[in-house]
Amino acid sequence: MDIVSFRQTVWDFYRSHERVFPWRQTRDPYAILVSEIMLQQTQTDRVVPKYEAWLAAFPTVRALAEAPVAEVLRLWQGLGYNRRALNLQKAAQVLQASYSGIIPADVEELVKLPGIGPYTAAAVSTFAFDQPNVFIETNIRRVFLHAFFPDQEDVSDKQLMPLIGEAIPKQNVRDWYYALMDYGAALAKSLPNPNRRSRHYTKQSAFEGSNRQLRGRILKSLVERPVWALSELGLTLQVEKERLTAALEALRVEGFLDIEDTQVSIRNH
Repeated sequence: MDIVSFRQTVWDFYRSHERVFPWRQTRDPYAILVSEIMLQQTQTDRVVPKYEAWLAAFPTVRALAEAPVAEVLRLWQGLGYNRRALNLQKAAQVLQASYSGIIPADVEELVKLPGIGPYTAAAVSTFAFDQPNVFIETNIRRVFLHAFFPDQEDVSDKQLMPLIGEAIPKQNVRDWYYALMDYGAALAKSLPNPNRRSRHYTKQSAFEGSNRQLRGRILKSLVERPVWALSELGLTLQVEKERLTAALEALRVEGFLDIEDTQVSIRNH
């Protein structure tokens, strides 16, 4: 398929099947940053209510920067990968201290922020400022694999990126990427997943019984009650001491909590 025909196919689909999300109704860079962090590894239907509650509680960069950590984590409950919440607050603190609370449009500046990788920086720059950045995520990857590599296995993102760049229109870059994502989401429901033919495809490991689940349970307990005796926390969570100790130490190193003698508490600075 040539680029012109491909572009037309994507736009035609989007005109009839555009999805509506609250983060698509704003140009506020902060709100878009929040949505992009939340959408990492989390489905859109789970993000919508959390996104709206978050912005109601922390409507500005300053509000998030100054919020208690326990409140930040409380509002993040249900999204998983809690480190994203801490990094988002740390990014807000850097933005408030070094950028007067203003989110820059430049990808090279955005990627300096805590927890902001190349994809998120490019996405925020594009969705908030309509900049023609080249980036890829799961739905975009699915579209380009389907259109340009229908019979090929082990396709790398390095092969896809030039095509993604070539397909970017001169105008409406923001809507173009929304169109790609919506088309990719539709393909996921109508075809065997083209992403299985990507070199970068990995199947997510089981959540039930995992260390990730245990870490989430620990943080949920600390959000509900900021200070616990270690013995009581172990009994409440019904987890063996060695496993609990390892999980707590990892969370301490990452900045979620403090451990003193026989007591664990949520970190509030």
